[in-house]
Amino acid sequence: MSAPLYLLERLTVRHAGAASAPALHAIDLAIAPGEQLALIGPSGAGKTTLLATLACNHQPQSDDGGRYTAFGADPWALDNAARHRLRARLFLAPQTPPLPPRQRVVTAVLAARLPHWSLWRALRSLVKPVEPEAAYRALARFNLGDKLYSRVDRLSGGERQRCGLARLMLSDAQALLVDEPLSALDPALSQLTLSTLQQEARERNAALVCSLHQVELALANFPRIVALKQGSIAFDLPREQVTEAMIAELYLGEQPPANAPSLHESAEKLAIGACL
Repeated sequence: MSAPLYLLERLTVRHAGAASAPALHAIDLAIAPGEQLALIGPSGAGKTTLLATLACNHQPQSDDGGRYTAFGADPWALDNAARHRLRARLFLAPQTPPLPPRQRVVTAVLAARLPHWSLWRALRSLVKPVEPEAAYRALARFNLGDKLYSRVDRLSGGERQRCGLARLMLSDAQALLVDEPLSALDPALSQLTLSTLQQEARERNAALVCSLHQVELALANFPRIVALKQGSIAFDLPREQVTEAMIAELYLGEQPPANAPSLHESAEKLAIGACL
């Protein structure tokens, strides 16, 4: 068995300046290379914080004796240069991607190449994109090929989300961390987007960690489900072992996701539809 890509043991994370309860508390989580898992849970459960922690954006606390390794190293024990090299091995796609509004889509997507380009090549690409074909191929996988030379501020919310995911396609990351990629997409585009992300992860044997509010899509597409509630892991199970009672308890006191009569029936229908 290969060593975990990520290993979190009793990990605690507090937001800077926060005096209240930690955003994440006593998290135990191991993620193997090539593994695909969905993060679910009510709003404020800690899903985005966990993804940011995996992306080395939040430094964990050590007061509980917690342990955190990524790619076999403690990122916060590395010097800045080594930590920068480690971050180049992962890609975080936030729910609202930071795309400059006046920039052309082709330039925004090619920004994923910047860690691997010389300064001269990066500056030249601002004047005339140096790999437009690669940007087009990435966009086309999300039905956005016709937006190659559009301005970012002319895109809809869903198009911006997919533009941010097209960046991921041009990275060399071995850990793909995706936060709520479907919030502005219709059902057909949602299934296309998940299928594209999963295919890309399989082709490069990369770990895929995706937070989703759509529980039925999580069950239909991901073999492992990690549920967060109030900053702790409520359960971490293969999808076949996730019951409707568990989902009801997870969202107790919250507005649950809108599902068909049976959660697993919904997942089965979506999985069948994706194969047609």
